[in-house]
Amino acid sequence: MSYCVKERAPSDFAKPPVNEPRESEQFLMQAPPGNPLLLPHTLQELLSKDSVQVELIPEKKGLFLKHVEYEVSSKRFKCSVYRRYNDFVVFHEMLLQKFPYRMVPALPPKRMLGADREFIESRRRALKRFINLVARHPPFSEDVLLKLFLSFSGSDVQNKLRELVQGVGDEFLTCRLATQAKDFLPADIQAQFAASRELIRNIYNSFYKLRDRAERIASRAIDNASDLLIFGKELSALGSDTTPLPSWAALNNSTWGTLKQALKGLSVEFALLADKAVQQGKQEENDVVEKLNLFLDLLQSYKDLCERHEKGVLHKHQRALHKYSMMKKQMMSATVQNKEPESVEQLESRIVEQENAILTMELRNYFSLYCLHQETQLIHIYLPLTSHILGAFVNSQIQGHKEMSKVWNELKPKLSCLFVGSSNMPTPPLSPPDGNFFSN
Repeated sequence: MSYCVKERAPSDFAKPPVNEPRESEQFLMQAPPGNPLLLPHTLQELLSKDSVQVELIPEKKGLFLKHVEYEVSSKRFKCSVYRRYNDFVVFHEMLLQKFPYRMVPALPPKRMLGADREFIESRRRALKRFINLVARHPPFSEDVLLKLFLSFSGSDVQNKLRELVQGVGDEFLTCRLATQAKDFLPADIQAQFAASRELIRNIYNSFYKLRDRAERIASRAIDNASDLLIFGKELSALGSDTTPLPSWAALNNSTWGTLKQALKGLSVEFALLADKAVQQGKQEENDVVEKLNLFLDLLQSYKDLCERHEKGVLHKHQRALHKYSMMKKQMMSATVQNKEPESVEQLESRIVEQENAILTMELRNYFSLYCLHQETQLIHIYLPLTSHILGAFVNSQIQGHKEMSKVWNELKPKLSCLFVGSSNMPTPPLSPPDGNFFSN
């Protein structure tokens, strides 16, 4: 396998000073034309940014514990690199550190011991969803963190990722619009934020239920395949039975022999039906369930972002205001009590520092709302994915039923000998016209 980026000397990845932004950060730091608050992207543009495949590499290494590795292939960077789960963890941590006000999708759990194949496959799918959402996110897609993660083939990718973030600061410190964010926000931003949060919470709940139903439909198709296969095998076993007929049943010997011969060959058709059912179930898992999971991961990252906004910058801002109020009271008390000038000056200095801290937190709060506004737009850009999902579901059902119907129709003529009686004349159908064996 060839890799597109070879391991470089540390100087090749040396981090620039804080006041000298990297070339890849110019995307964030330059004001786009028009209203910078509005995202100009379409769903197709986001999906075409990159397509990343995450495949399992056969287990190796370790005497007792076998480490799982993944081959991560980026269409955009034309690269294939090896990554461990812990590499994803560090990448995720650095994204959160650099972009605390953006939707960073969550990672699947690690689960140290007893990881069965089903869990490993489920985690592989989740990692694939994670990296594709990141690779298509407007700010992330232009950041050097993503490029390094998808293209660097050195053995110390985790240290390289940390070095890129160390001493640089988060998006608030590198974005030229950060201190002007308030000017671009609508006056009713708080009301809009609350309404958007409620709407997306409702959308999430509905899609969660849709995903569960889609999983059950796909699972039923696979269970149906298993039942069809066993059904065919039992018919074959019945036709292959070598138990001799008792003398009192000799009159029907030719009939039973004919039936056995017909039943014996039916397992092939039922195996084909089972294969078609498996194909339909797998297609629904890949084209319907996985797309629903992708959108749910995105919605969950929005919910997590809203929580970070409320418990993070907003909470810190409120605490800073409370601390400032207490300092002002102390200042008033010290003035009334005529305390020594030095202590009063120290208190004044602390108040000035706290005022600066409050100003910074206010700016961060507005920048957080600015980012939230853009992330809300991103959710709505992804909403047309619903039609893709429904289209995939309908196509899967049509194709699956069409292919199975063809096999059923091919099977029907082969049952003709089952309807021949002892006089070699056709017998009535297996069931009366109304489909009921029993009359009331």
